[in-house]
Amino acid sequence: MSDPRKPVFLVIGAGAGIGGQAAKRFAAGGYHAVLARRSDEEGLARLVAEIEEAGGSATPMLMNAAEDGAIEDLVEHIERDIGPIETMIYNLGAQIGNRSLADTPHRIFELGWRLACFGLFRLAHAAFPSMVERARRGGRHGTLLVTSATAAMRGNAGQHSHAAAMGGRRMLCQTLNAEFAPKGIHVAHVLVDGAVDSPDTLGKLLGDKYEAFKAKKGPEGVIDPAVLAETYWHLAQQPRNCWSHEIDVRPWTDVPWWNDNPNPEIDSKGKGFAGPEAD
Repeated sequence: MSDPRKPVFLVIGAGAGIGGQAAKRFAAGGYHAVLARRSDEEGLARLVAEIEEAGGSATPMLMNAAEDGAIEDLVEHIERDIGPIETMIYNLGAQIGNRSLADTPHRIFELGWRLACFGLFRLAHAAFPSMVERARRGGRHGTLLVTSATAAMRGNAGQHSHAAAMGGRRMLCQTLNAEFAPKGIHVAHVLVDGAVDSPDTLGKLLGDKYEAFKAKKGPEGVIDPAVLAETYWHLAQQPRNCWSHEIDVRPWTDVPWWNDNPNPEIDSKGKGFAGPEAD
């Protein structure tokens, strides 16, 4: 059940990793969490139950963000029936797999853009007017937290769709920040420059190799999404005279995206983690 006295924290992309853990953290901090994801109603219900068992409140929503009007209808429903959205996290992935140019159809390339970039634009377009009006009246400012990836900074072979989409996401965060920071909205681009321990994303990507991958990385070599959620919480609580627009996080064992001498265990062929096999 929603509590009208609580601000709303909206998660678009509420899987068991970053999105779900962020929802738990904000619910523990006094927000009513609205968790939206495309599928797996059972997993979504499990996340909500865990939040409620811990004393928080949450609402589950199944939504396909790629569908026309889906994001807009969700925002309208929340503002009308649940409460004012104070903080949002756009956490949709756009990884359509490692594909050569010849193996990337137009529709697949466009899907990455729709999920990573256009969906973020639509969320801001739908939610920012109400946030701006509340800030103008002296209310609490709005916050948009955007999960990003190494591909926003560096395009590797085989990642045409993902790199273009995430690069667009990063630039969109910059334009939104430039326009709306003076109007009271905090836009923060969170560059997750490393593997996250998430069964819904990395787990599905690696399949039966997931556990072996984590074991090889070691206990400090994979990002814990519950710990990462603390970073999102900190960003949302920053005062206006000390806003962070962009931060990056990674395990200490990983080589940063800007490093010209990659660890051979991470990048043995010089193609990046997601690069195609050499001929």
